[in-house]
Amino acid sequence: MPRPPRLTPPLPPRAARCFPPSSSFGSDKIRPRDLSTMQRASRLKRELSLLSTEPPPGITCWQSGSRLDDLRAQILGAADTPYEKGIFNLEIVVPERYPFEPPKIRFLTPIYHPNIDSAGRICLDVLKLPPKGAWRPSLNISTLLTSIQLLMAEPNPDDPLMADISSEYKYNKQLFLINAKEWTEKYASQQKRASKALEEKTNQSETSTTSESIMLKRKGSDITKKEKKSRLES
Repeated sequence: MPRPPRLTPPLPPRAARCFPPSSSFGSDKIRPRDLSTMQRASRLKRELSLLSTEPPPGITCWQSGSRLDDLRAQILGAADTPYEKGIFNLEIVVPERYPFEPPKIRFLTPIYHPNIDSAGRICLDVLKLPPKGAWRPSLNISTLLTSIQLLMAEPNPDDPLMADISSEYKYNKQLFLINAKEWTEKYASQQKRASKALEEKTNQSETSTTSESIMLKRKGSDITKKEKKSRLES
């Protein structure tokens, strides 16, 4: 007599996953945004290191405070220009998308120039994205500062931010040179900066001396009171 067919018991259901497939638990994956931030920081460190060891002539740049994207720079006015011997401070703010977006740079020191306005904003093609600008990721902060230095020496009156200064540069160059030189002496001269620093130091010294003299007077008064008291008691 034939045997009945053997029935195979059904397989137990598969255990549910402890974590969804998209979980990164136990993995070392880095998010694209984090990777971009790391690459930006690495590039900025390289650029600042190069600016420190091999700065372009007449240009210095450094990190302001603890933030790597907040920088300061100084440009020395070139010889044979109305900005000669002037020291011009600039602020550099590096955006999150750098180097795919250009840094925002402005003058902190007032300057008389057709392409730089009263707020320190600069009209320069390499500081803007295409199609209006000429910025590209292969450029760097050193290149931008060198371009600004060149713009100081060779203004572009056909693309001005200050129309009245541009007109003066075009039609009365001698007056422009006089005014630009006066601004340089007033706001950017080394002598002015040195005298201002000396004045601040003198004021601090005078304040300190005044405080010390007041303390000595109080101390002397206290001693006199104690002496009088001891005499009365005796």
